[in-house]
Amino acid sequence: MYTKQRGITGLETAIILIAFVVVASVFAFTVLSTGVFSSERAKETIFAGLEQTKSSLRPSGSVIAFRGYVGSTEAIFKFSMVVEAVDGAEPIDLTAPYTADGSGTDPDSSVTTNRTSIVYIDDNQILQNVPWSVSFMGDDNGDNMLDEGEKAEIQVWLLNRTTGTAVTANSSVNYMASSTTGLTSSGTLLTPNDQFTVEVQPADGAVLTVRRTLPAALDSVVNLR
Repeated sequence: MYTKQRGITGLETAIILIAFVVVASVFAFTVLSTGVFSSERAKETIFAGLEQTKSSLRPSGSVIAFRGYVGSTEAIFKFSMVVEAVDGAEPIDLTAPYTADGSGTDPDSSVTTNRTSIVYIDDNQILQNVPWSVSFMGDDNGDNMLDEGEKAEIQVWLLNRTTGTAVTANSSVNYMASSTTGLTSSGTLLTPNDQFTVEVQPADGAVLTVRRTLPAALDSVVNLR
């Protein structure tokens, strides 16, 4: 008896298998390429985030508060703190918006644009971009950039200092003009037992936050550790 049979040849089978392999290879390459691209983008995002969150500044020593008198009321008129760049950090622009020369009334506007800003906060007020001046310490290279291995003393000013009056006398310090970002007559003086926060905000890197509480009795110079 004759039986009719149908089938495919080995050549047809090979063509089908090759087509499957080619399609699978293209799909696998697409998936791998997409995965590699996504991984690279994720890595860039992670490193960018780390650069933003990594602190560029650190304190070097104590925070010092200075007392004066607004009329006959004692109050802190400025803070001083020494900062340095962390190891491996990029140079930090410490071009200050104010200077202090110890004559007349301090601080004095430096008519420069600052990229680092300082915020003062206490229970009664927030002062954005508060006046500050800077002095580089030791062997610096003469510019306003804080490089690795350098230190700088930042002075944060809340009130004006009348240098011709002894700091222990009445009216040795005064409110700042309303056109400044310092403490004006509408603000609240910083007095004994008050808590405050100073935030140093460089153009790049994380914010350096300093929190302190004033003692119950104030000397002319108060070491807040």
